[in-house]
Amino acid sequence: MSAKQAKTNAVRILENAKIPFETETYEVDESDLSGEHIANTLGQEVGRVFKTLVMHGDKTGFLVCCVPVAMTVNLKSVAVISGNKSVEMIHVKELLPLTGYVRGGCSPVGMKKKFPTFFHSSALDWDRIYLSGGRRGLQIIVAPADIIKLCGAQVGEIAN
Repeated sequence: MSAKQAKTNAVRILENAKIPFETETYEVDESDLSGEHIANTLGQEVGRVFKTLVMHGDKTGFLVCCVPVAMTVNLKSVAVISGNKSVEMIHVKELLPLTGYVRGGCSPVGMKKKFPTFFHSSALDWDRIYLSGGRRGLQIIVAPADIIKLCGAQVGEIAN
């Protein structure tokens, strides 16, 4: 991270927890904030780069899912694993006030509040995965076991 870049909450929390990680920056393309574009920009496989999705369950309230960028979250599976009858994605306009993060820069670490978090099981297939570092243009690269433990996350088949 260059000296002039402000540290994000996610980076500060990882540092304070003494979790080994790296960061990688990339040029943001405002016309394409997709995870696939980010993976391609970084020269990484789409299975290693994870997107952070915020949802609302009918029984438990807000929750967070981290799934590979090329996969689609399975709302029925998320409902089952999270103890809800149904879950739905929150509207993008709710993201910043709820989490402190913007679309394309939402990290599962350092949100305004701690929400139940779920990772797709494929995260465990990698030695390190890429996640948003808390702003557009910044990815954190971390061992999946470390980030799952830090987030107190459950792992399951939540996407296809």
